[in-house]
Amino acid sequence: MAETVIISICVLLLISYFFDITTKFTKIPSVILLLAIGWVINQISGLSGFVIPDLNVILPILGTLGLILIVLEGSLELELNHSKKSLVARTLLISTSSVLIMSALSTAWLYYEWDIPIREGLINVIPFCIISSSIAIPSAVNLSGAKREFIIYESSLSDIVGVIFFNFATFGTAITLSGGFHFIGQFLLMIVISIVASLILAILLGKIDHHIKYGPIIISIILIYEISKIYHLPALIFILFFGLVLGNIDELRGVKFLKNVRFTRLTREVSLFKDVVIEATFVVRSLFFLVLGFVLETDDIINVSSLEWSVSIVVLIFVVRFFLLKITKMEVQPLVFIAPRGLITILLFLAIIPADKIPFLNQSIIIQVILMTTIIMMIGVMLSNKKDEKEKLVDSVEEVTV
Repeated sequence: MAETVIISICVLLLISYFFDITTKFTKIPSVILLLAIGWVINQISGLSGFVIPDLNVILPILGTLGLILIVLEGSLELELNHSKKSLVARTLLISTSSVLIMSALSTAWLYYEWDIPIREGLINVIPFCIISSSIAIPSAVNLSGAKREFIIYESSLSDIVGVIFFNFATFGTAITLSGGFHFIGQFLLMIVISIVASLILAILLGKIDHHIKYGPIIISIILIYEISKIYHLPALIFILFFGLVLGNIDELRGVKFLKNVRFTRLTREVSLFKDVVIEATFVVRSLFFLVLGFVLETDDIINVSSLEWSVSIVVLIFVVRFFLLKITKMEVQPLVFIAPRGLITILLFLAIIPADKIPFLNQSIIIQVILMTTIIMMIGVMLSNKKDEKEKLVDSVEEVTV
């Protein structure tokens, strides 16, 4: 039995890797293929009578690990130097505005149409407002350098802003002015903890001479994150700060109390650490979507009664995105299509306690929104790539003619 499980996991992860490296050519997001494989395995096991334990239990665990690693990977890629100032400001504006505008519109509609309290409405709609960097970033591999960089920054910041906003909405039993100040106080406390812990872990990364160093650092990150959650602190801030500190370690060379740090060695260690995080993120992300595909109910995918809700949410997603791209004078195509929902949407949905859940915003809508936004992204990127190839061909012909 153990051998069968191990062999199956290894084969599935290798298939996931194959999907990852062929996405560049097939243009099909690997997440769709992983979900499909998980679903097919479930159907086969049901028909063959092979009993597989309930995997719903491990889904939140994989989701939490995936969230930590995805945000860490994304923040490691964010460069905060003068040359990136405009890009960071623009992507932060778009990602933050998107979450706030969608949340405000959806919550207001739920309040006036269905008499649902604002706090409860916010908690249920925020998961739909966050772009999934775990799907968007790999799918942007065929885009030009500037567009790909925009997607990396925007989707990473969307994850971070969205989760922090969700933490605020779930903080306490009601959204009040005093509650807001309390949350801001905890937010500032978490920033102080994050700066101190990030610098300590960064220095340890450069000073540990033992051959095992990256594992304990990642374990420490997860530990600090979970302890912060127990005390209701916005734990994702720590992941963000740690990634930013490591990703911009060269910018700290002028800090006086770090004068004894060997930055040349630390920069090398950071590069290796990034590789480890990328590898770990791939494994956890693959397992998460395979398990999610396995636990998917066919009725959730083809549920006609929830289709009106899911289509409305998807329309709102792309209308708001089109509006923001136009306002910020960004190139609309193909960026308007790259707004997939995914791992964080599911993870936040699972984190909503039963008392706060709105019955008609159910798992079926979540699955349909994820599939629709991912398929729209796939089609949009395919059409954009064909257009770019035609333009390149025309340019090359004109150059030859001249």
